[in-house]
Order: sequence, then structure tokens, then C-alpha cells
Amino acid sequence: MATEGFCAIVTGASSGLGAASALRLAQAGARLVVNYASNAAGAETTANACRAAGAEAIAVQGDVARDEDCRRIVAAAAPWGRLDALINNAGITRHVAHNKLDGLTAEDFQHLFAVNSIGPYQMIRAAQPLLEAGAKASGRASAIVNVSSVAGLTGVGSSIAYVASKGALNAMTLALARALAPAIRVNAVCPGYMDTSWFEKGRGAARAAQVREAVKAKVPLQVASQAEDVAKLVCFLATARSGHMTGELVRMDAGLHLLT
Repeated sequence: MATEGFCAIVTGASSGLGAASALRLAQAGARLVVNYASNAAGAETTANACRAAGAEAIAVQGDVARDEDCRRIVAAAAPWGRLDALINNAGITRHVAHNKLDGLTAEDFQHLFAVNSIGPYQMIRAAQPLLEAGAKASGRASAIVNVSSVAGLTGVGSSIAYVASKGALNAMTLALARALAPAIRVNAVCPGYMDTSWFEKGRGAARAAQVREAVKAKVPLQVASQAEDVAKLVCFLATARSGHMTGELVRMDAGLHLLT
């Protein structure tokens, strides 16, 4: 999957999809920067798992909402002289019913956009020179994978602020795919439900279990996708196997969209 010398950054890699994507790349021989915002123990667990797979990995703290942190995260990869992939996985939400307009403040929108939309932009801007160097070294386009959500396509999600932030990320993916070609490919993964701690943190264990069973009963494939399932798609888009794809918003929702 990855090739010799392949180097990647995965943001928000202390757990869930970020951790699963980092480990999958490590198993294919990639060198990795494992980013985290606050969960240092989780990030080190991810990095250790990558090392156990035979990969070089370094855990780097940084909040992608802060441009100086983005530059510091990318600087950790500078000794390699290249980047072949940037996976913008870091993301946050607030769980607020869509009809509770008073449940969201301007500050909520600003915070979600800072992490979910502006953060990927800042990471891409900081990483552009190394991604271009990776393309020159490998003879093929480097890859950016933005982890978005079906919320940005359907308008259904944990809150309107979250929906809006992922819609902005999707639009930015298209714009940057045009702007950065041919040296850099830019695609987005739009997962539906993923059975991770995301729902449990936002709604509690009991409610998360209810959501899991409801999803399995509703979607055509009758599965609750795991982080490892979506990581396969992320890593496909991050590597040469998808070398002729750019500007794609790839939905992975177990067929939920077929019901609408």
C-alpha cells in the first residue's frame, strides 16, 4: 500500500479513526507523525502500536485551530524532507438538536469551524512544501485526505454548527483539489455512523448503545461501521492506489443515503 520512504501526518490520531488510519499506514511501512490535542496517553499508545508494526512514529501535541501549532506539527516531519500524505482527521462537535436554535452560540460556531474547517486549511498550508517535495521524490502526486462527514452532504448531524463546518470542509476540498494539482491530490472521506467513543462522549454509554442498534436496524447493510472499516478507505485515498482520484467526496454510510 505505502512505498519505501512514505511519510505521513495524521491529525487527531490519539483514538478512533485517526489511530486506526495511522496504524494501517504503519503496517504498510509508512513513517508517521501522530498528532493529538490533549490525549497524550492515547497518542503514545497509537505511536507505540505503529512502532510495534515496524514503523518510525513520533507523537506531537498540537491544536489544529492554532496556526503556530500546525506549523510545529509539520516541522516534526521536516527531517524526512518530504510528506506523501496528510490526513486531516482532527475534529470536534457539540450535540444540539437542530430545532434548538438557542442551543448554539456564535462562539460554538467559531470553535467548531476553527477545528473542523480552518484547522485542515492551516495544516495544508503548512504542509504544502513538504507535500510538493514528496511528489517530486516519488514521481507521483502526494495526497491530502480530509475526514469530513455525511453531515456535510445531507445536513443531518450532531448539530447545525457541525453540519456547517463539514459542508465548508467539503467545499474547500473541491477548491484545493483544483488549486494544488498536479503535485497534490485532495479528497475527502464522508463517513456515516462510526462505532467509536465519539457518540459515547457526547450522549453517554446507554444512548450510544441505542444509536448503534438503531443504525444497524436501519441501514441497508445492517452494520455499524468501525473505525478500522473507514480507515481502509482513508488509507486508499492516501496512497498511490487512488493515484488518479482528486476532488472526490467519498461517502461511506453503509447505504443510509439509499433510504432518502
